[in-house]
Amino acid sequence: MAKSPPELSRRTNPTLKKPSDHKQRTTMSVSSLYSPKLSVFLLALCVSLFTLYHIQSLHAPPSSPPWSPMNYWERVANCTQELKPTVEKLRQAVTFLPLKDLRYADKALQGHTWFMSSMNDTHEEGEVQYQQFPSEPSKGRLLCFKGKDTRDGSWNSYALAWPEALPINAKLLKGLTFVSYNHYDYGNIWHGLSATASFVAWHLRNGCESPNRWILYHWGELRFTMALWLRILAEATYGGAPYIERFEGIDDGQPVCFEKAVVMRHNEGGMSRNRRVETYDLMRCRARMFCNVSLEGRIAEVNKQGLPVIGMTLLLRTGARSFKNESAVIGILEKECAKIDGCRLMVAYSSNLTFCEQVKLMSLTDILATPHGAQLTNLFLMDRNSSIMEFFPKGWLELAGELGETPDGDECPYGEDGRRCMSLYKNGKIGFNETELTEWTKKVLNEEKLKKLEDAAANKIDSSTSICACG
Repeated sequence: MAKSPPELSRRTNPTLKKPSDHKQRTTMSVSSLYSPKLSVFLLALCVSLFTLYHIQSLHAPPSSPPWSPMNYWERVANCTQELKPTVEKLRQAVTFLPLKDLRYADKALQGHTWFMSSMNDTHEEGEVQYQQFPSEPSKGRLLCFKGKDTRDGSWNSYALAWPEALPINAKLLKGLTFVSYNHYDYGNIWHGLSATASFVAWHLRNGCESPNRWILYHWGELRFTMALWLRILAEATYGGAPYIERFEGIDDGQPVCFEKAVVMRHNEGGMSRNRRVETYDLMRCRARMFCNVSLEGRIAEVNKQGLPVIGMTLLLRTGARSFKNESAVIGILEKECAKIDGCRLMVAYSSNLTFCEQVKLMSLTDILATPHGAQLTNLFLMDRNSSIMEFFPKGWLELAGELGETPDGDECPYGEDGRRCMSLYKNGKIGFNETELTEWTKKVLNEEKLKKLEDAAANKIDSSTSICACG
């Protein structure tokens, strides 16, 4: 998609909680924690122990010298010194495990997955599956990482550590850290959004707290970039451009711990339909506000005759899964659209549009006609209950189990070899049958017209983006 760097710095809704500027983020070494903070902790612990001891001694026969403030604080000091070796042992006992556990390579996405495999998710019915540190399941321990490998996730590792006993030479990153696991990649906006949408659901359920940084993993390997479309959506949603942690200035073997971290590794797994709708409603609303697009419901737009406008968009793509004959497809849609009062056909290439141009186009779209592909990620930017006409290459129905394939397309020269044929079909061109496409388009347009008239009669307006949550 066309890059539009200036949009990343566009002013956003001032009511959002802003994440801290990554340039001002606080890092602390274990040595800096050890003096004041750890000493206070140990002192408080010893005071508590000795206070309990002397309360108990009041009920027992005297067997030791009378109590005095001098003796009391001397014993507290001795206790503090005695506990320091214990804390040091806890620091040395922190055990790092591989982020990618090869023992589970055959079920990498199931259950605890092969990413941080020793950890179980927190999951309430209908909600996202996630891990949070520190928390009750982690027994108050923080999440720590070690390693910066970008080619083999088994060389990167993780561990849990008590805040007062972080690993030797560890750095503590303050604020909230989002840790995202993506089994595919962040360059494809469909896969990228699938991996990051769950954080929006958590955001909604946790006081609209926004992250100070993101850490991106693919198979346990670090990733430092995401698609521009995805970056701008994150900026619009959370109120600030996402900072992707690169661990600059951190040695390869140096541990890094996080004051607060949320880990997602199941995409939208576990989310109920209502929770998904709520999540995408927020992203749509924030995207429209960010791009200065009207939040009013689509029913408000009418033509000169007072009839509701039906926005039909043909969103094209180049390369794999593009149409063999685009002009013929456009001609059929134009002809059928012209038969419906109020129908307006728009044709565009997603790769030629900026993020905000796509947001604007989708806000005017009731029916989206497009080939199967990443550009379909834009569908949530339409109003609720809009329609999709999705085109698949020939062979997809038999091999991928999807509906809507076109009868005309490339033939597979490999006979019954499904795997080799699927690769060919996936990257092939999409043909069409004029009669079938005409009937399909007519059916979808008539259904949309009927729905629009019914909504207008009932004065029904889509209010899913009229007021943004977290605002």
